[in-house]
Amino acid sequence: MTEPREDLADRYFDAAIGLLRRVRDEESDAIGAAATAVADAVADGGRVFVFGAGHSSLPAQDVVYRAGGLALMNLLVVPGVVGVDVMPATLGSALEQVDGLAGVVLATSPVRRGDVLFVISLSGRNALPVEMAQNARALGLTVIGVTSVAYAEQTSSRHVSGTFLKDHCHIVLDSKIAVGDAVLTDDAIPAPFAPASTVVTSALMQVVVATAATDLAARGVTPPMLRSGNVDGGHDWNAQIFEQYRDRIFFRH
Repeated sequence: MTEPREDLADRYFDAAIGLLRRVRDEESDAIGAAATAVADAVADGGRVFVFGAGHSSLPAQDVVYRAGGLALMNLLVVPGVVGVDVMPATLGSALEQVDGLAGVVLATSPVRRGDVLFVISLSGRNALPVEMAQNARALGLTVIGVTSVAYAEQTSSRHVSGTFLKDHCHIVLDSKIAVGDAVLTDDAIPAPFAPASTVVTSALMQVVVATAATDLAARGVTPPMLRSGNVDGGHDWNAQIFEQYRDRIFFRH
């Protein structure tokens, strides 16, 4: 017999809150380092890019062109793996295992030495995120991995090197998500359910951006923040930001 809906809801919220507390308490140093890297790039005329495949693209997209977010966050797009809009959806998962794809994407992207790249991958075990970090680091970018270290401890890599995303990053943000992602079980349901990785990873990304903004302000640098287009004056404000930073914003070209 399944639990009452209210009890299941409480269990999910409790699990998500517990993970958020762990990340807050255990990842503060890494969050600070990531925020400093972003602030350094913004202050020094660099750019910031974010990549994620499949559902790991959701936290990446959440910080791009975002009300209350930094205008300089740019999505690094790999066609076919951004979300689940490709048909069939399973194609995106297959493309994550294709060797060489990351190198081609980076070679045809606007990234340059000194930029920052977030690579978001829950498992960090597939060829695409591993090679994205490898290649970006070789190009002179600061690479920040957002992943679950548990996968590297409990699963095997799918990359020929036997390594994981975390092995090729300057900074690693550990989401603390357990292997399999789902946080709930029920005797009447044949598989674990209710994933929490998007909640936690999105929170991690947002807190890094917020910390970078306050870091910039503390340096006397005005952070280029976007306002909601649904408040009066929002579009005009954003238009000024877009014009001022047009050479560092790529989601408008």
